[in-house]
Amino acid sequence: MQKKLSWKKFMNRVSDRGMGFWVPRPQTLDALLARLNHLSLKAEFGVQRERALARALKPYVEGDTGRLVAPLEQEMELASLYLFCDYYPEDGQLTLIEQLRDVITEHIPEEERQWLDPLKHSSVDVLKLISVPQAGQDLVLQSLADDTRVILPGGEFVKDLTVDRPLLTRVIHDPSAPPESDRAVWGGCGITLSQADAKTLLDMTSDWRREMEMSTGSFALGEWREFTKRFGYMVLWAFAEQRLAALIDAAVHVEYRTADDQSYLYAIALYDHHEQRMFTDALSGMTDLSLEKSDPADRQGATVRLPSLQQWVQREGGALVAKLTLTAYQLLVECDSPQRLDFLKHRLAAALGFSLHFRGETVVPPVRQLSVAELTADTRPRLVVTHEEERKVLNQFLEKTYLEWPDQPHVALGGQTPRHAALTPAMREKVGELIDDMERHDPGRRRLGLTVFNYNRMRAHVGLEEKPD
Repeated sequence: MQKKLSWKKFMNRVSDRGMGFWVPRPQTLDALLARLNHLSLKAEFGVQRERALARALKPYVEGDTGRLVAPLEQEMELASLYLFCDYYPEDGQLTLIEQLRDVITEHIPEEERQWLDPLKHSSVDVLKLISVPQAGQDLVLQSLADDTRVILPGGEFVKDLTVDRPLLTRVIHDPSAPPESDRAVWGGCGITLSQADAKTLLDMTSDWRREMEMSTGSFALGEWREFTKRFGYMVLWAFAEQRLAALIDAAVHVEYRTADDQSYLYAIALYDHHEQRMFTDALSGMTDLSLEKSDPADRQGATVRLPSLQQWVQREGGALVAKLTLTAYQLLVECDSPQRLDFLKHRLAAALGFSLHFRGETVVPPVRQLSVAELTADTRPRLVVTHEEERKVLNQFLEKTYLEWPDQPHVALGGQTPRHAALTPAMREKVGELIDDMERHDPGRRRLGLTVFNYNRMRAHVGLEEKPD
């Protein structure tokens, strides 16, 4: 089900999602960019600067990406170039280039001023090398989006470039060359991508473009260069999302252990049911699962009931990788990875169909930072999850899962919601029995020896008396 690859290969996949490089710019271009940066730092432009950079780096500012990974220095530089070259202030001010060209009264040498129009018409792009990089020779590149050809100066940095790795960068037309010439200069930095990631990046950007066209009713966002001049930050968004996806893919293969040095099963799904015998038969028929635990059966007179709790486990190479806990009213599935959980969920759905009533899931382990030594080791890192971290993860999972429980139909209540059923004397006791059973089999009791959710809150929500702790 899961390919066994070395940890280094997984980390190589992460680093493969973009390696930054720096390229020297013409001195006069650097001087002009320094003027634009100084202008953007003035108090009257401060808010617009923040908005522009926040837009270009949106995945790091607003989403989960920034919590897990920091932008590359090259991403920061490309975001600054977006501010200088592409951003239109939202408060009516002129762009930075327009201010420098038309408003600033100080003398700007002509050698610097000649870069204003090339900067204004530059845009971010994804380029492939169509000539083998050689020291001292120009580089010929072609846009993967619109096939535009460009010739850029080479240098010492070309040793880090290869023809099989496209470049995410910004190029600026060389003002000393004829207008129709393909000659340009580097914007100062770039990011190398694998061919597959470059294609995915452009596909993601194209999908967002189509969504914009559909939502606005405008199908005239222009050709590629016109589009990226206005919305080039979307290309940076796509790259940031790829980095996050690669990091998550690698993090999935970290080996998590409990404080007791047991497998930490952090990918969890919870289901309701009311057909315990059917579930018992189905789980017992899965040959890769073995029955590990069965609590004594409850007995009422001559009537023999099924055990109050049964537990099946799955092992690989002696290591515990999954655990399924069946009670009278619930099925809890715990796995060592989201992929394994997804695989088991599909098997359960195929075997049990509509008898399986999904309540919720969590697939996120505790957030931890890996050391350089752990990242560069030949083996997968082992991260120990403390009891407190485990309690917190379980509590957050149950808080979210049980939030709407009182107002969701329950199969054991004949399809009524617990809140509605608790209003009738005939069903009130049954609702209390459900909550008692959930508390009795709280996953924290088995893992940590304590209940991690306050079930009196649930009783209060449906109008039942609370029970002493």
